[in-house]
Amino acid sequence: MLILAGDIGGTSARLALYDCAGETPRLRARHTYPSRAHAGADEIVAAFVRTQGVTPAALCVGIAGPVRDGTCRTTNLPWTVTAAGLAAATGVARALLINDLEAAAWGIDAVPAGLLTVLQSGEPDPAGNQSVVAAGTGFGEAGRAFVDGRLVPFASEGGHADFAPRTEQDWLFLRWLEARVGHASWDRIVSGPGLAAIHDFLREERGEPAPAWLRAALAEGDPAAVISEAALAGTDAVCDAALDLFVRHFGAEAGNHALKLMATGGVYLAGGIAPKILPRLSAGAFLTAFADKGRMAPLLQRMPVTVIRDGDVALAGAALCARRALAG
Repeated sequence: MLILAGDIGGTSARLALYDCAGETPRLRARHTYPSRAHAGADEIVAAFVRTQGVTPAALCVGIAGPVRDGTCRTTNLPWTVTAAGLAAATGVARALLINDLEAAAWGIDAVPAGLLTVLQSGEPDPAGNQSVVAAGTGFGEAGRAFVDGRLVPFASEGGHADFAPRTEQDWLFLRWLEARVGHASWDRIVSGPGLAAIHDFLREERGEPAPAWLRAALAEGDPAAVISEAALAGTDAVCDAALDLFVRHFGAEAGNHALKLMATGGVYLAGGIAPKILPRLSAGAFLTAFADKGRMAPLLQRMPVTVIRDGDVALAGAALCARRALAG
């Protein structure tokens, strides 16, 4: 059973062909396309199918944005994507379109144990709900609800909820950010562009311009990667402070989401950023902010918290979602 799986975000569109005949999907082929170099998802998916020379039994694409009735107007791309359009472009009879974090939630059980890093062991409830949050080009949230003996993935757009300042510095940052982007959501902060915004704010607040070597690196590369690398290497104090603040905000919103879902079954950190800043996530500030919820702190301290280091979790999840749909 060949299934085409997709994970399409604001930066990259990752497509894969899986053999789903067994219990665990087996990867047959994979390719990454730069999202903004293409006119839309239909074009990318059709190109991938042509290169494979086969017509899959089904396809499922996870995409960054809200999906309603098989349609998504993407958050970070000027596209409207439909399941019907994907089917027509590829000739695949069964096409599904789901949120990218929902796809990651589907894929958790397929992640090899060696690609999971536990930040907090906690006391997992085998019949508890689970939370999935991810920092990357944007910030996503999803969950797995325990229903009738199994975990059922579902999507959310909670990453676009209002940022909640806690300190005087947070309030200053909120006003600074609102002046630049309007609505200050968690997506604007716990993301690659968010880390860059935190860095720029701290530069202004401290009156410390970036050194020449850092300005050159920021102009040439991905600002979030440059800032986090400088922070982890200890080569720039403002980058270090920016990453610390980013981690605190990441922990705070992960804790918010865990409370709202009553995620006693565990909290999973997905996305491209968490594995790259794992030393800082493990240092303690993340879990301190995660549990800093007053009377609810003991509850949060019992929730397992795990980083997913598998970049294919959403791809495998999309394949599993399609396989379940085929099975009825």
